[in-house]
Amino acid sequence: MSLRVVLADDQDLVRAGFRVILGTEPGIEVVGEAGDGAQAVELVAELRPDVVLMDVQMPRMDGLEATRHILSADHGTRVVILTTFDREDYLFEALQAGASGFLLKNASPEDLVESVRVVARGDALLSPEVTRRVIARFSTAPRERTRPPELTDREFEVLVELAKGASNAEIAATLFLGETTVKTHVSRVLTKLGLRDRTHAVVFAYERGIVTPGG
Repeated sequence: MSLRVVLADDQDLVRAGFRVILGTEPGIEVVGEAGDGAQAVELVAELRPDVVLMDVQMPRMDGLEATRHILSADHGTRVVILTTFDREDYLFEALQAGASGFLLKNASPEDLVESVRVVARGDALLSPEVTRRVIARFSTAPRERTRPPELTDREFEVLVELAKGASNAEIAATLFLGETTVKTHVSRVLTKLGLRDRTHAVVFAYERGIVTPGG
Protein backbone atom coordinates (compact mmCIF):
# COMPACT_ATOMS: atom_id res chain seq x y z
CA MET A 1 0.00 0.00 0.00
CA SER A 2 1.10 3.58 -0.69
CA LEU A 3 2.29 5.85 2.11
CA ARG A 4 -0.41 8.47 2.58
CA VAL A 5 0.80 12.03 3.16
CA VAL A 6 -0.87 15.30 4.15
CA LEU A 7 0.88 18.60 3.39
CA ALA A 8 0.35 21.47 5.83
CA ASP A 9 1.77 24.83 4.75
CA ASP A 10 0.17 28.23 4.27
CA GLN A 11 2.14 28.86 1.07
CA ASP A 12 0.42 27.46 -2.01
CA LEU A 13 3.66 27.29 -3.98
CA VAL A 14 5.41 25.27 -1.29
CA ARG A 15 2.58 22.75 -1.13
CA ALA A 16 2.46 22.55 -4.93
CA GLY A 17 6.19 21.89 -5.13
CA PHE A 18 6.06 19.19 -2.48
CA ARG A 19 3.01 17.63 -4.13
CA VAL A 20 4.81 17.38 -7.48
CA ILE A 21 7.94 15.87 -5.91
CA LEU A 22 6.06 13.29 -3.84
CA GLY A 23 3.53 12.55 -6.57
CA THR A 24 6.23 11.21 -8.86
CA GLU A 25 7.47 8.71 -6.27
CA PRO A 26 6.15 5.15 -6.36
CA GLY A 27 4.50 4.12 -3.12
CA ILE A 28 3.73 7.68 -1.93
CA GLU A 29 0.39 9.44 -2.30
CA VAL A 30 -0.53 12.99 -1.24
CA VAL A 31 -4.07 12.57 0.08
CA GLY A 32 -4.71 16.06 1.43
CA GLU A 33 -3.44 19.62 1.82
CA ALA A 34 -4.00 22.17 4.57
CA GLY A 35 -3.31 25.89 4.57
CA ASP A 36 -3.29 26.22 8.37
CA GLY A 37 -2.86 24.11 11.48
CA ALA A 38 -6.54 23.81 12.32
CA GLN A 39 -7.29 22.44 8.88
CA ALA A 40 -4.37 20.02 9.22
CA VAL A 41 -5.83 18.64 12.47
CA GLU A 42 -9.21 18.16 10.80
CA LEU A 43 -7.71 16.45 7.74
CA VAL A 44 -5.65 14.04 9.82
CA ALA A 45 -8.69 13.06 11.87
CA GLU A 46 -10.62 12.45 8.65
CA LEU A 47 -7.95 10.85 6.45
CA ARG A 48 -5.64 9.13 8.97
CA PRO A 49 -2.48 9.63 6.83
CA ASP A 50 0.82 7.97 7.61
CA VAL A 51 2.81 11.22 7.60
CA VAL A 52 2.15 14.96 7.86
CA LEU A 53 4.70 17.45 6.55
CA MET A 54 3.97 20.35 8.89
CA ASP A 55 5.04 23.97 8.56
CA VAL A 56 5.46 25.86 11.84
CA GLN A 57 4.27 29.39 11.11
CA MET A 58 0.69 29.22 9.86
CA PRO A 59 -2.52 31.19 10.53
CA ARG A 60 -5.38 30.12 12.85
CA MET A 61 -3.27 27.43 14.53
CA ASP A 62 0.50 27.11 14.19
CA GLY A 63 2.25 23.87 13.35
CA LEU A 64 3.40 23.23 16.91
CA GLU A 65 -0.12 23.34 18.34
CA ALA A 66 -1.40 21.28 15.41
CA THR A 67 1.30 18.69 16.07
CA ARG A 68 0.27 18.43 19.72
CA HIS A 69 -3.38 17.92 18.73
CA ILE A 70 -2.56 15.33 16.08
CA LEU A 71 -0.25 13.23 18.22
CA SER A 72 -2.42 13.39 21.34
CA ALA A 73 -5.28 11.98 19.26
CA ASP A 74 -3.08 8.95 18.52
CA HIS A 75 -4.21 8.29 14.95
CA GLY A 76 -0.91 6.58 14.17
CA THR A 77 0.19 9.59 12.09
CA ARG A 78 3.77 10.78 12.33
CA VAL A 79 4.80 14.41 11.90
CA VAL A 80 7.80 15.93 10.14
CA ILE A 81 8.28 19.62 10.90
CA LEU A 82 9.18 21.92 8.01
CA THR A 83 11.53 24.48 9.45
CA THR A 84 14.26 27.07 9.07
CA PHE A 85 17.08 27.81 11.47
CA ASP A 86 15.78 31.14 12.73
CA ARG A 87 13.86 29.76 15.74
CA GLU A 88 15.52 26.92 17.65
CA ASP A 89 12.78 27.11 20.27
CA TYR A 90 10.30 25.96 17.63
CA LEU A 91 12.39 22.89 17.02
CA PHE A 92 12.63 21.92 20.66
CA GLU A 93 8.92 22.51 21.26
CA ALA A 94 8.15 20.26 18.30
CA LEU A 95 10.32 17.51 19.77
CA GLN A 96 8.50 17.82 23.06
CA ALA A 97 5.21 17.63 21.20
CA GLY A 98 6.30 14.31 19.68
CA ALA A 99 7.39 15.22 16.14
CA SER A 100 9.43 12.49 14.50
CA GLY A 101 11.77 14.72 12.54
CA PHE A 102 12.66 17.98 10.88
CA LEU A 103 13.08 18.97 7.27
CA LEU A 104 14.71 22.19 6.15
CA LYS A 105 12.66 24.07 3.57
CA ASN A 106 15.68 24.22 1.28
CA ALA A 107 16.10 20.44 1.42
CA SER A 108 16.60 18.50 -1.78
CA PRO A 109 13.75 16.53 -3.37
CA GLU A 110 15.57 13.35 -2.40
CA ASP A 111 15.63 14.44 1.25
CA LEU A 112 11.92 15.23 1.14
CA VAL A 113 11.08 11.77 -0.16
CA GLU A 114 13.45 10.10 2.29
CA SER A 115 11.93 11.99 5.24
CA VAL A 116 8.51 10.55 4.43
CA ARG A 117 9.81 7.02 4.10
CA VAL A 118 11.99 7.20 7.23
CA VAL A 119 9.33 8.40 9.65
CA ALA A 120 6.62 6.21 8.11
CA ARG A 121 8.59 3.09 9.00
CA GLY A 122 8.87 4.26 12.60
CA ASP A 123 12.33 5.81 12.58
CA ALA A 124 13.31 9.38 13.35
CA LEU A 125 14.72 11.95 10.94
CA LEU A 126 17.81 13.43 12.57
CA SER A 127 19.36 16.13 10.44
CA PRO A 128 22.84 16.79 11.90
CA GLU A 129 22.50 20.54 11.31
CA VAL A 130 19.16 20.76 13.07
CA THR A 131 20.23 18.47 15.88
CA ARG A 132 23.25 20.64 16.66
CA ARG A 133 21.08 23.73 16.92
CA VAL A 134 18.52 22.05 19.15
CA ILE A 135 20.95 20.48 21.59
CA ALA A 136 22.93 23.71 21.92
CA ARG A 137 20.03 24.96 24.06
CA PHE A 138 21.28 22.77 26.87
CA SER A 139 24.91 23.86 26.82
CA THR A 140 24.70 26.24 29.81
CA ALA A 141 22.95 23.94 32.28
CA PRO A 142 24.97 21.99 34.86
CA ARG A 143 25.71 18.45 33.74
CA GLU A 144 26.34 15.16 35.48
CA ARG A 145 26.67 12.02 33.40
CA THR A 146 24.51 9.56 35.31
CA ARG A 147 23.23 6.26 33.98
CA PRO A 148 19.43 5.96 34.20
CA PRO A 149 18.73 3.06 36.59
CA GLU A 150 16.52 1.37 34.00
CA LEU A 151 19.48 0.78 31.68
CA THR A 152 22.33 -1.67 31.78
CA ASP A 153 25.87 -0.38 31.30
CA ARG A 154 25.85 -1.48 27.66
CA GLU A 155 22.46 0.10 26.98
CA PHE A 156 23.77 3.31 28.53
CA GLU A 157 26.74 3.26 26.16
CA VAL A 158 24.33 2.84 23.25
CA LEU A 159 22.23 5.78 24.49
CA VAL A 160 25.32 8.00 24.62
CA GLU A 161 26.17 7.14 21.01
CA LEU A 162 22.53 7.65 19.96
CA ALA A 163 22.61 11.12 21.46
CA LYS A 164 25.64 11.95 19.33
CA GLY A 165 23.56 11.15 16.25
CA ALA A 166 25.39 7.91 15.44
CA SER A 167 23.78 5.37 13.13
CA ASN A 168 23.47 1.70 14.11
CA ALA A 169 26.50 0.91 11.96
CA GLU A 170 28.56 3.64 13.64
CA ILE A 171 27.51 2.47 17.11
CA ALA A 172 28.44 -1.08 16.19
CA ALA A 173 31.91 0.05 15.08
CA THR A 174 32.47 2.18 18.18
CA LEU A 175 31.33 -0.43 20.69
CA PHE A 176 32.60 -3.46 18.75
CA LEU A 177 29.14 -4.99 18.43
CA GLY A 178 27.14 -6.48 15.59
CA GLU A 179 24.50 -4.27 13.99
CA THR A 180 21.75 -6.71 14.95
CA THR A 181 22.87 -6.51 18.56
CA VAL A 182 22.91 -2.72 18.39
CA LYS A 183 19.38 -2.69 16.97
CA THR A 184 18.24 -4.82 19.90
CA HIS A 185 19.92 -2.51 22.40
CA VAL A 186 18.38 0.57 20.78
CA SER A 187 14.93 -0.99 20.97
CA ARG A 188 15.44 -1.82 24.65
CA VAL A 189 16.66 1.69 25.44
CA LEU A 190 13.60 3.27 23.84
CA THR A 191 11.22 0.84 25.54
CA LYS A 192 12.76 1.12 29.01
CA LEU A 193 12.84 4.93 28.90
CA GLY A 194 9.40 5.25 27.31
CA LEU A 195 10.75 7.11 24.28
CA ARG A 196 9.03 7.25 20.89
CA ASP A 197 12.11 7.08 18.70
CA ARG A 198 15.75 8.05 18.28
CA THR A 199 14.97 11.76 18.10
CA HIS A 200 13.51 11.67 21.58
CA ALA A 201 16.45 9.65 22.85
CA VAL A 202 18.61 12.64 21.87
CA VAL A 203 16.36 15.03 23.79
CA PHE A 204 16.31 12.72 26.82
CA ALA A 205 20.09 12.47 26.87
CA TYR A 206 20.69 16.20 26.58
CA GLU A 207 17.98 17.17 29.08
CA ARG A 208 19.56 14.91 31.67
CA GLY A 209 23.13 15.88 30.97
CA ILE A 210 24.13 12.43 29.76
CA VAL A 211 25.92 14.12 26.88
CA THR A 212 26.65 17.76 26.12
CA PRO A 213 27.27 19.66 22.88
CA GLY A 214 30.64 18.56 21.59
CA GLY A 215 30.84 15.78 24.18
